[in-house]
Amino acid sequence: MGRQKALSQYKSVPQNEKMHSRPHYHGWWVFLVSALPAAIFMIVWLIGSSIYINHNTTAQLAAASTTNQNLNLSMVNGLVKAINILTPAEREALPTDYQAVRDMMGNKGVVIASEGQNFMVPIAQYWIKASSLAQNTGAIISIALALAGLVFGISTIKVRARARNNVEKIVLWGLIAASAIAIATTVGIIFSMLFQTITFFQSVSLSDFFFGTVWDPRFAAAGSDGAVGQFGLIPLLAGTLYIAFVAMLFAVPVGLFSAVYMAEYASPKVRSIVKPVLELLAGIPTIVYGFFAMVTVGPFLRDLSMAIAGGQGFIMAQSVLTAGLVMGVMLIPFVSSLSDDIITAVPNSMRDGSLGLGATQSETIKKVVLPAALPGIVGALLLTASRAIGETMIVVLAAGVAANLTLNPFEAMTTITVKIVNQLTGDLEFNSPQTLVAFALGITLFFLTLIMNIFALYIVRKYREQYD
Repeated sequence: MGRQKALSQYKSVPQNEKMHSRPHYHGWWVFLVSALPAAIFMIVWLIGSSIYINHNTTAQLAAASTTNQNLNLSMVNGLVKAINILTPAEREALPTDYQAVRDMMGNKGVVIASEGQNFMVPIAQYWIKASSLAQNTGAIISIALALAGLVFGISTIKVRARARNNVEKIVLWGLIAASAIAIATTVGIIFSMLFQTITFFQSVSLSDFFFGTVWDPRFAAAGSDGAVGQFGLIPLLAGTLYIAFVAMLFAVPVGLFSAVYMAEYASPKVRSIVKPVLELLAGIPTIVYGFFAMVTVGPFLRDLSMAIAGGQGFIMAQSVLTAGLVMGVMLIPFVSSLSDDIITAVPNSMRDGSLGLGATQSETIKKVVLPAALPGIVGALLLTASRAIGETMIVVLAAGVAANLTLNPFEAMTTITVKIVNQLTGDLEFNSPQTLVAFALGITLFFLTLIMNIFALYIVRKYREQYD
């Protein structure tokens, strides 16, 4: 509607005057002032009304019963989902006895598994009615806002109206909001771990955590004074870096040589086939790599060592070597794809100059192309290392969960991510050091990968301008 009105005005503009913005900008302006306020209001309304209804429901449950409120709220929520399939007339005639409601829903094929109390039925009905009222009210107000925005937007269409500037400002603020969401998410992740980490360090000293060499969180070590166990980070950090190092030792040469081949030697037809096939490795779930390591690679290395040593195998099925090799296979497409893009971005004028001076293609690659692309390649390798440090499933299945401190790559070790999973599963209390240590490990891993990423970006930005 806004575009059509702008077009009609565009045709009637005198020759000595012209419209400030093209008609489609006026159309976008009308759309944005109609849709954005209504959408923003609906989102805020739904969130606010949900919080209000949950607060009132919790208050009613607290007044009716002193038992576990979280359990009661979960049971009421299940009851609400069951009642929602009924017609409005059936909801009005709903009995107040919980067991009767349960039998009634059972006759309709809906099973309510939990045993509840009679006071939950009217609370569930309140929840349904309040949610329906909130949704209907929000929809009406949103439609009214949209219509008001439509009228306002059409009324602002004039010959010299700055619709283009207004649309670009809104788009700019949308981009700023998207960036703010990303930053706020990162900050939220940090704070969600930080407060629990502070609570953990009230029970365990910083020196025992960062410089301890024994990981035994469930029980106190023999002869120790404390009863919370030992939380030495060193074995986990060593295992994390060791397994990542072995993975990079395998992935970097294979991935880098693949990138050189695809960028410098492969024909366009071969490249169009090899590159997608190679990148298929990045789409395989890590749990599949873990199965591959556990079923194939680990037993193969164990049997090979037994054959070499005459029956006394020196490689364990679950070992640093097994996890590193399989993780290296997973990282090949990351190294290859990033390095290929960086090598391809080197200006052809540098290649032509080297070849014109009499250098061979291999000499050009070795002495011109790779040095020019080296800063980007180093940054890509550091980003890939960050990916390796955060891997979990391959390590669980290929290297085990034993927190050993060893330099032997044929023995089992584990990583920080594996222990985070271990400490957050099971029946431990959430406020115990055995559980809170997961947050300390998480924030340690976060800062470790953050430092590596910052270092990678620093290298790329520092040396990139030399080869533009």
